[in-house]
Amino acid sequence: MLAPAIQAKIDAYLAGSYDDVSKAEIRQLVAGGDADAITDAFYRTLEFGTGGLRGIMGAGLNRMNRYTLGAATQGLCNYLRQSFPDEPIRVAIAHDSRLNSPEFARVAAGIFSANGIEVFLFSALRPTPELSFAIRHLGCQSGAVITASHNPKEYNGYKMYWQDGGQVTPPHDKAIITEVNAIQSVDDIKFAGNPALIHEIDALVDEPYLQMLQGLSVKPEVVDRQRDLGIVFTPIHGTGITLVPSALKRFGFQNVRIVQEQATPDGNFPTVVSPNPEEKPAMQMALDLAKATDADLVLATDPDADRVGAGIKNAQGEWVLLNGNQTAALLVYYLLTSWRDAGRLTGREYICNTIVTTDLINEMAAALHVPCHLTLTGFKYIAQVIREREKLGETFICGGEESYGFLIGQEVRDKDAVAACCLIAELAAVMRDQGKTLQDALVAMYTEFGYRKEGLISLTKKGPRGADEIKEMMRDLRANPPRQIGGSPVVTALDYTTSEALDLATGTRTKLEGYDPSDVLQFLTADGTKVSARPSGTEPKIKFYFSVRSELKSAADYDKVGAELDAKIAGIIGEMGLK
Repeated sequence: MLAPAIQAKIDAYLAGSYDDVSKAEIRQLVAGGDADAITDAFYRTLEFGTGGLRGIMGAGLNRMNRYTLGAATQGLCNYLRQSFPDEPIRVAIAHDSRLNSPEFARVAAGIFSANGIEVFLFSALRPTPELSFAIRHLGCQSGAVITASHNPKEYNGYKMYWQDGGQVTPPHDKAIITEVNAIQSVDDIKFAGNPALIHEIDALVDEPYLQMLQGLSVKPEVVDRQRDLGIVFTPIHGTGITLVPSALKRFGFQNVRIVQEQATPDGNFPTVVSPNPEEKPAMQMALDLAKATDADLVLATDPDADRVGAGIKNAQGEWVLLNGNQTAALLVYYLLTSWRDAGRLTGREYICNTIVTTDLINEMAAALHVPCHLTLTGFKYIAQVIREREKLGETFICGGEESYGFLIGQEVRDKDAVAACCLIAELAAVMRDQGKTLQDALVAMYTEFGYRKEGLISLTKKGPRGADEIKEMMRDLRANPPRQIGGSPVVTALDYTTSEALDLATGTRTKLEGYDPSDVLQFLTADGTKVSARPSGTEPKIKFYFSVRSELKSAADYDKVGAELDAKIAGIIGEMGLK
């Protein structure tokens, strides 16, 4: 038996102005008798959050479909009209390789145009960072991309951007949510588009974007000497195939092999369980090809090419995958030292890092006298810093986050795996030019600045009960913060919901400045260990981040110290009951 409230929503849906195919899907779901499935499709309306929509595709209120997408788009149209009442409004739209992404992009374009807004639409799939670039390049006030990033194939989503090319942030995000929530019926959505206002774009943006990327190269003369660096690249059936090979060629790399089994864009992601470069199975085909061809580097991008994965050879010649913290730290190390050596640091440059990403980045920046601005998780906050510092005449060099995201330069305002692939390859070429490897660069960095190692546990909690469980876990951590982690006393507890730091020894509370409220907790110990807890903003998960540190006195100790740090993280996970 369905709950009366769920049945009432189903009845209203079937009586509403939804298409016959959607109604037939709901009737079939009801006839199948799976109460949990039908409840999940209707227990809430798919939440439009501060970054947009993301959900399982299908008919129903809690599903990603043309109607939930339509309400979000109509709400954005209404807010754009309020925000820019006296000027023509332009938006750019892109989509990835996911199922229904092209159709969703056309639905969004139709709604924007029906509201009198000029639309620049990529006619075929393109990376998310190129959409961010296009907004600025074409002088748009807003933009959107159809993607669910690295989620499983059942998902799709909708990310919204503002005129600076960054995802919407306060006050715009909350104001857009208000407008979206004001859409009470599908009859309020203007679906009848105006084709005269929709312009397809491809080369109009591709060439300027590739030229911009080429300008990010720090040492093109070294790449020229090492042009035969062996690179294996996989787009994992996503948008990376459209521009990563071309960008690497522009940089000067001439020995790039593509994993052909994963080269064709396909929303079914047939060769992987999850199209996520954070997971080794998604990278296995690339690693196998690298072994077979004796390559120097493996690179991968997720479906919308904003996340980058990298594989390198260790000291024993075995292929290993870098995690997001290692990749970000290596790129920061390379860019900052290169800028320093070239005399490009004038005192007005800075980098960005997020609060759950390795503190090694902050420490390297401090040692090189470059300010590092810490932000909440998400590149929209890094984009916000860029926007604010730009007014002061300051220059953004780069920024990263642990979830395989990195950004170089100011022309894109979201994580950019296309650019990251190019710079990782350049760093590999620089090391090869010195008779060294990326493994050598990693060890040298840890030897100089200290060996930090990170771990991550994600607990999935699906359905209505799952959301409550996640809230309960966060409430318990706030009410009973750990007093000791990994054998070291907790000295500080940070709560980003209230923007307060609590000294556990004295009970003193200090205000954390510059952060919007966010459901994140962090615990810092006397020995430099950091544990963070954060519900995911895009998936039914709660994430726990672990960071431990030690000195690395010599390269010979790398494996031994790394194993000790791994064991320490495993011990912390066990003592917190998160296995």
